[in-house]
Amino acid sequence: MADMTDQPAIADLQEEYEFLDADDRYRLLIDLGRALEPMPDALKTDATLVRGCSAAVWVYPTVLDDGRLHFLADSNAAITKGIIALVLLTVQDRSPAEISATDIEQALAPFDLRNQLSSNRTQGIPNMIALIRQTAARYASPTET
Repeated sequence: MADMTDQPAIADLQEEYEFLDADDRYRLLIDLGRALEPMPDALKTDATLVRGCSAAVWVYPTVLDDGRLHFLADSNAAITKGIIALVLLTVQDRSPAEISATDIEQALAPFDLRNQLSSNRTQGIPNMIALIRQTAARYASPTET
């Protein structure tokens, strides 16, 4: 299973993002989406579809040998794929307990996506986050929480 080691840390990305103009911010999101690990088409099902997004977004969790969660994700829209990649940077390859304890909204706040992108591009972000939290809760062992 590939990890996202080729993906930048969220803090480094935030630093870079702050200095970019709007067009370059779009490009950065698109590049993040392109860097996502490929998601097999067979996993793009109704069960992995994130509800409430203007574009199709699929998120599929896998469990690593040590119990950490690794997510595969894709979208049929480049910007939306970048958004889900950004969301995953906050939780990828962490334990269910760590994911549950992560304030994903706070981690994304410096990117000010609501003001950077149109509302139809950002409307699905809470649903993406909710799905990730539900997944972490489902995989959390009673002794871990």
